[in-house]
Amino acid sequence: MGRRLVPLTLDNLPDLPERCRSCVFWELDPVSGQAALKAGTPELEKEAWISAVLLEWGSCGRVVYVDDVPVGFVLYAPPAYVPRSLSFPTSPVSPDAVQLMTAWIMPSHQGQGLGRVIVQTVAKDLLRRGFKAIEAFGDAQWKEPSCLLPADHLLAVGFKTVRPHPSYPRLRLELRTTLSWKEDVEMALDRLLGAVQKEPALRPL
Repeated sequence: MGRRLVPLTLDNLPDLPERCRSCVFWELDPVSGQAALKAGTPELEKEAWISAVLLEWGSCGRVVYVDDVPVGFVLYAPPAYVPRSLSFPTSPVSPDAVQLMTAWIMPSHQGQGLGRVIVQTVAKDLLRRGFKAIEAFGDAQWKEPSCLLPADHLLAVGFKTVRPHPSYPRLRLELRTTLSWKEDVEMALDRLLGAVQKEPALRPL
């Protein structure tokens, strides 16, 4: 089984699930996001966002391939490029951290260690670029797949709460700890990265 983790670019953006290619929950502020949906332009907005981040900051995601078939992805960026992050009551993200926006693994490929490989690949990339941590806004009341990852799943794979909140705690993962992860975290990572599985909806915070 051949595995490849390839930097996300405009060329392989079509390999993301269709629902994710047209989701701008994180990439636009709430007002602009709703306007894009009404205008029918979310895919164009997504392409423009990725293009701008690649030019100004560099790689902001990875696409996972198994035997040349896309089976997952992860998206991350400094909070300055993530307008929606400012809408959360527990913002801002720490200056030494990058925001984990969202991630996903195809259900048929969970349980194969891909979650650990994804996070470790991102960690190595960000450590080389001088960052110390990944932070994410968790959903403490998560009930169904959405753009937000479940807070309890983030805690299960090593994130620590840095700013508590009954609905949207901000959590942090020190990147160096991920490099020594073993197989015992794989099931938890599968649950975490499998949490985004259906059409996400923009919702007010």
